Order: sequence, then C-alpha cells, then structure tokens
Amino acid sequence: MSDPNGQSSLFDAPASPAADGLFRPLADRMRPKNLAEFSGQSHLFGPDSTLRQAIENNRLHSMVFWGPPGTGKTTLARMIASECDALFMSVSAVLAGVKDIRACVATAKEQQQMHGKRSVLFVDEVHRFNKAQQDAFLPHVEDGTIVFVGATTENPSFELNNALLSRVRVYVLKHLTATDLRQVIDTALADEQRGLGAHNIRMSDEHRDALAAIADGDARHALVLLELASDCAKLIEVEGETVRLIDESVLQEVTRDSFRQFDKGGDQFYDQISALHKSMRGSDPDAALYWLCRMLDGGCDPLYIARRTLRFASEDIGNADPRAASLATYAWDSLQRLGSPEGELALAHAVVFMACAPKSNAVYSAFKQAMHYVKETGTQPVPMELRNAPTNLMKELGHGSGYRYAHDEVDGFAAGVNYFPDTLNPPHFYEPVERGLEIRISERLNTLRERNRVASPNAKE
Repeated sequence: MSDPNGQSSLFDAPASPAADGLFRPLADRMRPKNLAEFSGQSHLFGPDSTLRQAIENNRLHSMVFWGPPGTGKTTLARMIASECDALFMSVSAVLAGVKDIRACVATAKEQQQMHGKRSVLFVDEVHRFNKAQQDAFLPHVEDGTIVFVGATTENPSFELNNALLSRVRVYVLKHLTATDLRQVIDTALADEQRGLGAHNIRMSDEHRDALAAIADGDARHALVLLELASDCAKLIEVEGETVRLIDESVLQEVTRDSFRQFDKGGDQFYDQISALHKSMRGSDPDAALYWLCRMLDGGCDPLYIARRTLRFASEDIGNADPRAASLATYAWDSLQRLGSPEGELALAHAVVFMACAPKSNAVYSAFKQAMHYVKETGTQPVPMELRNAPTNLMKELGHGSGYRYAHDEVDGFAAGVNYFPDTLNPPHFYEPVERGLEIRISERLNTLRERNRVASPNAKE
C-alpha cells in the first residue's frame, strides 16, 4: 500500500526471497512438474501402462501409491492433478481427521458445481487412518466427488479396508536406482531456476555417484544431502573464478549420520527377516550374513534376530541337528550379556551354523498335524492304563492298571502298546527326514514300529 505521494507505507509487505521459492527446501523446489522431468518408476510409465494412459488421456481414477520414502508418491499425485487440470487438495493422516475430510469433500463439491472441475484429494500416510476414517471416503469416491489418491509405505493389503481397496487401483513404487538418483542430482546441480545451477557449484562425477549410493533409493534424501553439502561447500579459486567445491571431506561431513532404508516394524523389516530366514533355509551362509548385516546396519534390535534364529533352529533344523537350538540360545545369551556390537559376533556365529546345518521341518510339520488332529477329534478319554493313580481310590478304580513299565521291557521298549485313546486309530505324525541326526532317528523309529507290528497285528504300520 502506498501514500498519495507514491512513498511506501509502513505496512507494505517487503519483497521476500520466499516469494520466488528461495527459502523452500531444494527437494520441494525440484519436484518434477511433468512426466518428462520424473525420474524412476519406469515400470509404471510404459507406453501402454494404465497410469500413463490415465494421465495422458485425462481419465482419472482413484488410486493408492505404495512404496518406500522418497520414491515420488506425493510428486505423482501433484503431477496427476496438474496434468489433468484438477484441483489438488492434500491432507496428512498423521494430523487430519474426519472433520478435515468433510471440509475437503465440501470444497470438491463446490468446485464440481460452480466450475465443473474435478478434485484430487491426496492422503499422505493413509495407512494411519482407522477404519471409520477410511470409510468416510467411500461414498465420495463412489459417486466421483473426489479422485482419491493415497500414499503409504505399508502394505495396503494389511493396512487398508477391503471396501476402500476395492475402489482404488494400487500402484507399487520401487526404490530408485543409483542411476535414477544420479539423474536427480545432476538436474538439481544444473537447474538455475529451481536448483543450484546459479550457485557455481563444482562436484565431480565420482562424488555425485557416491551421494547417489548414500541416498539409498530415496530422492528426497539425496536432495536434502546435496543442499546441505552446497551450504558447506569450500570456496576456492579456479582460473580466477570463485566456485563452491563439494569434495570428499564435505561429503563425508554431511553424510556422517546418514540412514539406511529400514522401516522398523514395516514391510521392509519383514521382507528382510524373511530373506534372512530363506537364506538360512537355503543353506547359503554368505547370503544369510548379508541379510543379517543389512538388518543390523539398518538399526534392527539384534535381540529380535536372536529370537527369530532360535525359532528357526526349532522350525527348520529340528532333530536333524539338535545343537542348533543350543547355539541359538548361546547367541541370544551372549547378546544380553555383551550387548552390541560385541554380542553380534555370536549372532553371526549362530546364523552361519543355521545356514550350514542339515535341515528338517519334520517335527514342525508333525506338530501342526497333531494340533489339527486334536481339534478335529475333540476330547477323548485317557486309557485306564495310562491314567495317574496317586491315591488308593484311583487304584481301586483301575487307574494305571495293566500299564507296562518300559524300563522293565527288553531294550526299554514295550512292544505292541497303544498310547492313544482307545477310540482313535493311532496316526503317524512324525516322519524323520534322511538328513543329519534324523537318519539315525528314522532307523530307530522304523525298528520300533516293526516290533509294534509284530507284537500287535492291530498296530498301525
């Protein structure tokens, strides 16, 4: 506001660098505005892909983007709204509630009625909404009031209601490759309008590649680190010109506390523990060590891995090598006594042993079969000879009568005795495999079963 003489008023807003985006973080300024600027996710943008066709032909549909942080979920939502000339509204499930959803729906209806314009409602971290909050979207997605676009780092199959899932198309976004991230870094360094191109920065190809590797698939993280490095860059003279140099020392300083992609308790967490299990089960000690170190490097509690290793010893090795359970317990105990990182060597010891040991899930399978059999056959009476008889009355009632004490029999085995309820036909649950100690167990068990068959024609072979 100016006075009649053309002088600036005290209340005039001064020109601010923020007006042209200089105060906005580099990662926000460098958001791609169209598909040509977008890096990565090539599997979603093939010539005949559903998503590309929807954007290019202005045929919006509700969708959910599922992928790790920094892979472009928010950017894609903004781009879709821009390309299709739709109003873009955004809420965060961390902060918003049903009231905010209703406000967005009201705005969308107004846009539709007054201007004939569609609205894209972007919901970040949509998995954090509860069932009632997710249900609030349903009628408005159904009648086309809003084009719903959700973003999540968690598996939609587990975190979103089936009713909402049935109304959206799920697109999976992948970690960006080092090549994708290098393109993002190069673009930011060259762009003079939104990026750092006007800052006269020098950064070698080697250091750009190193930054791309450190960013670990996350474009946002790469740009945050690049912006920090540019602030810490060294001022040097090159051919009479002052430039800002990002060298190895600067890169080491800004990436000292950089993180790895590891969402504790999320999909990546369970995918990695699954990979560790399957590497041990597949008898590959090198791969098992790799996944162990990936999890430890990502910040996983080593005691959690110790518990899973003990479970693995029982489930996947079992009687093929009973030492596995003892070694897993030793690793767990060592971690509790020594802590990290000293105790992690004991965990590595156990993981390598599990990978190299003979495998058997015979007991695991037998246990599941037995549990199913018990539930299927219900409560059956304990045979009289197997019942406990601590009192004279119980003995008079026949409890324990006729029981054959195995230690008094030849080889400590009472051939022909049935230990199942009389009402059941004795099944076989446990079938040892021909690996490790279970070879000997199998030989012994076959011998005993043959003696049972000979002693009692009714015994199951």
